[in-house]
Amino acid sequence: MNVNITIKEARCKGCGICATLCPKQVLAVSELGKIRVLHEEACIACGQCELRCPDYAIFVDKKVKA
Repeated sequence: MNVNITIKEARCKGCGICATLCPKQVLAVSELGKIRVLHEEACIACGQCELRCPDYAIFVDKKVKA
Protein backbone atom coordinates (compact mmCIF):
# COMPACT_ATOMS: atom_id res chain seq x y z
CA MET A 1 0.00 0.00 0.00
CA ASN A 2 1.26 3.47 -0.82
CA VAL A 3 1.19 5.61 2.31
CA ASN A 4 2.67 8.95 3.27
CA ILE A 5 3.39 9.45 6.99
CA THR A 6 3.94 13.01 8.20
CA ILE A 7 5.26 13.79 11.67
CA LYS A 8 5.05 17.31 13.07
CA GLU A 9 8.21 17.22 15.19
CA ALA A 10 7.41 20.47 16.97
CA ARG A 11 4.26 18.86 18.38
CA CYS A 12 5.73 15.43 19.19
CA LYS A 13 6.74 14.89 22.80
CA GLY A 14 8.08 11.38 22.13
CA CYS A 15 5.57 9.55 24.31
CA GLY A 16 5.80 6.48 22.04
CA ILE A 17 2.07 5.69 22.03
CA CYS A 18 2.01 5.58 18.23
CA ALA A 19 5.02 3.26 18.05
CA THR A 20 3.53 0.94 20.65
CA LEU A 21 0.19 0.69 18.86
CA CYS A 22 1.61 0.19 15.36
CA PRO A 23 0.90 -3.42 14.30
CA LYS A 24 3.69 -3.34 11.69
CA GLN A 25 6.37 -1.60 13.79
CA VAL A 26 6.65 1.24 11.30
CA LEU A 27 7.46 3.86 13.96
CA ALA A 28 10.06 4.21 16.71
CA VAL A 29 11.26 6.81 19.19
CA SER A 30 14.57 8.28 18.04
CA GLU A 31 17.61 9.02 20.17
CA LEU A 32 16.40 12.62 20.29
CA GLY A 33 13.12 11.59 21.89
CA LYS A 34 10.94 12.15 18.83
CA ILE A 35 9.01 9.70 16.69
CA ARG A 36 10.59 8.65 13.43
CA VAL A 37 9.42 6.50 10.55
CA LEU A 38 11.40 3.28 10.20
CA HIS A 39 9.54 1.34 7.52
CA GLU A 40 7.00 3.51 5.72
CA GLU A 41 6.59 0.82 3.04
CA ALA A 42 5.27 -1.61 5.70
CA CYS A 43 2.47 0.74 6.81
CA ILE A 44 -1.04 -0.66 6.29
CA ALA A 45 -2.71 2.72 6.96
CA CYS A 46 -4.71 1.40 9.92
CA GLY A 47 -4.61 4.91 11.40
CA GLN A 48 -4.05 3.85 15.01
CA CYS A 49 -1.01 6.10 15.38
CA GLU A 50 -2.90 9.12 14.08
CA LEU A 51 -6.02 8.43 16.14
CA ARG A 52 -4.19 7.86 19.42
CA CYS A 53 -1.58 10.62 19.26
CA PRO A 54 -2.40 13.00 22.14
CA ASP A 55 -0.52 15.85 20.44
CA TYR A 56 -1.94 15.52 16.90
CA ALA A 57 1.63 15.15 15.65
CA ILE A 58 1.25 12.32 13.15
CA PHE A 59 -0.75 12.08 9.94
CA VAL A 60 -1.24 9.06 7.70
CA ASP A 61 -2.31 9.68 4.11
CA LYS A 62 -3.02 6.98 1.56
CA LYS A 63 -1.48 7.85 -1.79
CA VAL A 64 -3.92 7.54 -4.64
CA LYS A 65 -2.54 6.00 -7.79
CA ALA A 66 -3.41 8.01 -10.87
